Amino acid sequence: MSVLTLNQARRIIAAAFAEGERLQLKPLSVVVLDAGGHLKAFERQDGASNLRFQVAFGKAYGGLGLGVGSRALMARAEQQPYFIAAVNGAIGGGLVPVPGGVLVLSPEQELVGAVGVSGDTSDNDELAAVVGIEAVALVAETG
Repeated sequence: MSVLTLNQARRIIAAAFAEGERLQLKPLSVVVLDAGGHLKAFERQDGASNLRFQVAFGKAYGGLGLGVGSRALMARAEQQPYFIAAVNGAIGGGLVPVPGGVLVLSPEQELVGAVGVSGDTSDNDELAAVVGIEAVALVAETG
């Protein structure tokens, strides 16, 4: 069984921040969770607003819990709003169904965790997450 290491989590964050700086994004916050939904690493760039941890965590945790990236959760929220509302209530309101939460797979396609990014537009948050994941030779699953 593959495991997401602390070193990989830190490198994912560094690469996501570098991509944000390259694209001149607003300050980002990046959460990396292991396959069980436990916090592996978190960093917040200077200037990121105070609720960014909760938003980034909600993107990653919700996607991980339902087995899809948060972009797919957004589509499902549009198609089945009562289901997403019920799940959100069941987990205490922490689900954030917008792009920026990306599942992390091993090269062998095993689920090893999730990355959540918040700070810029949802599409840019997702892009930074994907770049971070791919920087450590892991597979990003957005859908």
